[in-house]
Amino acid sequence: MGFGKIDYINLLPFYIFLKRRVKSLRYKQSLNYKKSYPSKINKDFKAKRVEAAFISSVESKKYRCLNIGITAKKEVYSVIVKKGESKKDLHSATSNILAEVLEIKGKVLIGDKALKLYLEDKNSYIDLAKAWYEKTSLPFVFARLCIHKKEAFYKRLANDFKKRKVKIPQYILKRYSKTRGIPKRDILNYLKLIDYKIDYKCEKSLKIFLKKAKKYLK
Repeated sequence: MGFGKIDYINLLPFYIFLKRRVKSLRYKQSLNYKKSYPSKINKDFKAKRVEAAFISSVESKKYRCLNIGITAKKEVYSVIVKKGESKKDLHSATSNILAEVLEIKGKVLIGDKALKLYLEDKNSYIDLAKAWYEKTSLPFVFARLCIHKKEAFYKRLANDFKKRKVKIPQYILKRYSKTRGIPKRDILNYLKLIDYKIDYKCEKSLKIFLKKAKKYLK
């Protein structure tokens, strides 16, 4: 089944770690074969086409999840809203609901395309993680690592990842900079905003968000 890969910069350190940690060539190859955007990975995980993946927070409550995920203590830059007519990002699940919870109207954008736009013109966009922090004084949890099988294996993997500081090789950094149109220094500065540990503050924040999100879930 393998791992469902969300090919965004925010998970780059994890996938570098995963490729170094896992010896199976077949498993490594599955990362590229089963990569997509968050809402598609949610569907693949639900259908059990992948055994583990970072699942959007609004979907993760249905599954077994570990204590790592994609979190932002304050701002995040890659989950934004452009003021104006409301429009959802079809690649997203959690961020669309977050905009509604925060009562922020506009066009929701996520991922590397959002990061590029925000870095080019911060004044035109609202950072949703920052807006959440200003309202709650809590970090925001965008996704959690969820599993269908091999619980012991993924727990060890998650615990090992939390203990390590992953250095991104220059050739990978250069490739992402070229393909995403974002300078290398901006990629590195952006990654400083991302945290992967889900601590008690994150758990508290997630509980509050999921409670508020019920109103907007169909």
